[in-house]
Amino acid sequence: MDFGLVIQGIIVGLILAVPVGPLSLICIQRTLSSGRLHGLFSGFGITVADSVYAVIAFLGLAAISGFILSFEVPLRIFAGLVLIVVGVRIIGFVPDRRQDTTGQDRYSKDFLSMLALALANPMTLVFLMVTLPGYGFVFGGTSLLSAGWFVSGFIAGSALWWIILCWMVGSFRARLTERNLTLINRASGIFIAGVGAVMILTPVLALAGITGM
Repeated sequence: MDFGLVIQGIIVGLILAVPVGPLSLICIQRTLSSGRLHGLFSGFGITVADSVYAVIAFLGLAAISGFILSFEVPLRIFAGLVLIVVGVRIIGFVPDRRQDTTGQDRYSKDFLSMLALALANPMTLVFLMVTLPGYGFVFGGTSLLSAGWFVSGFIAGSALWWIILCWMVGSFRARLTERNLTLINRASGIFIAGVGAVMILTPVLALAGITGM
């Protein structure tokens, strides 16, 4: 077992997972509204998607990465549209602690929805392709076994963050009233929808030749 690669994978996984963005905010909102497991399954969906990109970047699969990045604009527009829809739904969501929000079906939806959203963000691949050479990795010169050790650490680091985050956020859930949860939903929904709008407008304006905005 290559402990060095595992530790480096854990570090990169944490670096990628810790910053709070729209996907993290969705996980936090789901934790507050429905419980820790909903936020956790959502976070694990992001972890799996990021791990796919980690494998591609670590192995230096130029053909695959080039193909993915060639669809960066439509992927970003798709992700932006989904974030707008999710944000609007969160704004209109009224928490009800009496509702049964558990069940395998709900957890699978949490996982798959975040998996799809994270896969639609090719900037994760760009981040990894920029970050990994800083750790001495040479694209295309690594083996599947080395990739396996690195990605196992990457998954552990990312998953650890979601466990910590959901546990911490879940500890505040019982102290919040339904009114406070509604206000949090509206604020987070507006932010998520706003990020989605920016994701759509940025490439559209670039394609239209409008820069500096």
